[in-house]
Amino acid sequence: MTNKICELCLSPDLGGLELYMMRASRYLGEQCISVINEKGKLKSYYEDNTYTYFTLKRRSVFLSWLSARHLAKIIDDEAIDVLHLHWTKDLPLAIMAKLISKRKPRVVQSRHMTMTRFKDDFYHRFLYKNLDMILAVTHQVKLQIEKFIPNDIRPVTDVLYIGAEQPAVISSDERNERRQQMGLAKAFTVGIVGRIEEPKGQHILLQAVKELVNNGIDAKALVIGAAMDEAYLLKLQNDYVDIAVFTGFTREVQTLMQLCDVMVLATENETFGLVLIEAMMCGVCVVASDSGGPLDIIDDNENGLLFKTFDVADLREKLRLLCQNSDTRQKFANAGKTKALKQFESQKQFLELQKVLENL
Repeated sequence: MTNKICELCLSPDLGGLELYMMRASRYLGEQCISVINEKGKLKSYYEDNTYTYFTLKRRSVFLSWLSARHLAKIIDDEAIDVLHLHWTKDLPLAIMAKLISKRKPRVVQSRHMTMTRFKDDFYHRFLYKNLDMILAVTHQVKLQIEKFIPNDIRPVTDVLYIGAEQPAVISSDERNERRQQMGLAKAFTVGIVGRIEEPKGQHILLQAVKELVNNGIDAKALVIGAAMDEAYLLKLQNDYVDIAVFTGFTREVQTLMQLCDVMVLATENETFGLVLIEAMMCGVCVVASDSGGPLDIIDDNENGLLFKTFDVADLREKLRLLCQNSDTRQKFANAGKTKALKQFESQKQFLELQKVLENL
């Protein structure tokens, strides 16, 4: 690879978007540096590795030019050819840094979030005229970009899926032992991964599992992730204390997925759904809301199931079907693993990313 890349993400959080950026940096290797938030949760991942990275302070709108000058200096000092950003809020910073810098790198945005309104005002016209390319993480996001960004300022737009790394598979003995330790025992276990906040739909899953239990099914929910809304978490813990295990933040997500019989993505409008791909690669059957990114991932009734978004009754019935039909559940799990490894494996997707960044 001849182009030198700067991966940019000043998001303070730690989710699929941020971890994708970190993995992209690792794949691109010596020809890549990263610029991250000096107080962000992503920093701990960089401190534990040998990646070349710089930190920036996330400043207010009025002082953002200071961060842009700092980023422009990094671009020039490191001889950056392509600036690749992931967090939508970093777009103004990236464009300002491009214009301030001497090298004037090409700027590429991976669009991880949905787009819901027209971008035809002066401010957005300025930004998108200076953006060289957008990589949408799903076909639905690409259609939104084409709908909301006027053609005369719209950068070249293509689809590039977020890939997932193949998991380390745990043995059946370890699985049984961990299930016993966590109080899951032989219960039909339904998992959900993500920041704990209402739009992620943990309450929808928990209510569906509770209704299964009320109908005589031995079922448990495994809720994996840190709380973004402490009041919401406390209510869930109080209301579902008998049927749920909450893990809090963990780096063992793929291991914990393998303790589950089914993994659910219940988000109201998930842009992509990386956790679905990770679960599929783990050989776990998946169920997801019938909107947004899951529509690109799950072929309904072939390699998983889709349920009506935020519809507890529909989710409950999908889970009941999978609980009572282990052969169907295994068929979906096997088909899901095949599709995930063929279409969403991270090395394949990063190879495509490398080609895009090299050929700009």
